[in-house]
Amino acid sequence: MSHASAACPGQVFYESPENVSLHGGTHEFKSWLSPREISVLRLIRDSYRNKQVAQHLGICETTVNFHIVEKLQANDRTHAVTIGFRRGLLELE
Repeated sequence: MSHASAACPGQVFYESPENVSLHGGTHEFKSWLSPREISVLRLIRDSYRNKQVAQHLGICETTVNFHIVEKLQANDRTHAVTIGFRRGLLELE
């Protein structure tokens, strides 16, 4: 079953829940990250603020937060990057 959520006026994202275990903990992924969402995560890894990520990619700042905090079920940006490394979505550069 899919759930829809508005991330930015005029945009709707569809999600399908999935559980992923990380070092003994469980994080629910609402869907696998798209290449665009991984780009958002990489920019956050590289110390871009949400506003800078939004400007760089031409998206709403609320969309940045949706991709990272909501979609990864992270507590904050740092936690999202940690999840990204643990899941193999990110590499050190």
